[in-house]
Amino acid sequence: MNKLSVIIPVYYNADSLRLLYADMKEKALPYLEDYEIVMVDDGSADDSWAEMQGLAELDSKIKLIRLSRNFGSHAAILAGLSNCTGDCATVKAADLQEPSEMITEMYRAWKDGNKVVLAVRTDRNDGVFQSLFANFYYFFVRKLVLKTMPKGGFDCYLIDRKVIEVLKLLDEKNSAVTLQVLWAGFKTGIVRYARKKREIGRSRWTFAKKVKLTIDSIVSFSFVPIRFMSVVGVLFFIISIIWGIGLILYRIFGNLQVQGWTTLMVVLLFSAGLIMMTLGILGEYIWRATDAARNRPVYIIDEIKGNGVPENPDGKPE
Repeated sequence: MNKLSVIIPVYYNADSLRLLYADMKEKALPYLEDYEIVMVDDGSADDSWAEMQGLAELDSKIKLIRLSRNFGSHAAILAGLSNCTGDCATVKAADLQEPSEMITEMYRAWKDGNKVVLAVRTDRNDGVFQSLFANFYYFFVRKLVLKTMPKGGFDCYLIDRKVIEVLKLLDEKNSAVTLQVLWAGFKTGIVRYARKKREIGRSRWTFAKKVKLTIDSIVSFSFVPIRFMSVVGVLFFIISIIWGIGLILYRIFGNLQVQGWTTLMVVLLFSAGLIMMTLGILGEYIWRATDAARNRPVYIIDEIKGNGVPENPDGKPE
């Protein structure tokens, strides 16, 4: 009998948890051979934990994990995956924007032999700014980071136990689980769905978090920024040589005129800005290397309740 673990990161979702469970109970869970639900409270300050405890009393297959503070969605998902017991696991958002039926679709695709099943969006009923940013992000990732990123992007996915073990071994901070799943390179299937409009609560996916995800995605999986610095440095060196030779020849065979303060300041400010930008890019890589060298846990579990699965409080694979 195959067991599916449903990982649900929870962050200020007190109003939607019971509706989410009822929706899955009606549309997905009865069609599975066996299942467990792993809810991970990522430092919510509302009543999410109390709602999670209430649901756990209704269903003995619900496992609860409470992190000591907000570590971010990457850490919350990894905490759920590291403490689940299923033969495969899927990640389900708690905002009711993804239809629960796609859990069974991904499960069937996994039984057909796929180690990874991606739920790819064909349409999204979001705001204009959010849609533009999402489309830009996935286009950017597809062109510069991982060419296997689906055009519509994905947040929900199902992965085999082998893939879970790989993600636990990676043990990376400042990263993205979705890109790690693609990077692993296992046989991948795709199911498609239309993302619904959010009806309950408000999104905590702020602009600052989106920018951090973009930077993490590029720095963690691509050498393009470093290559950009090298190319710019070489181009500036070549231009300076050509310009210097030209000035020398003009000085020898003609009357050299001082170009003026404005031109000089524009060149100086542009060069200084470019240098600061390249130092910032280098700093992003250095910071991540320093953060990894500290060997701090990806997450810290404050409390865990469930069906007897051993706790993994230090955020590292057992």
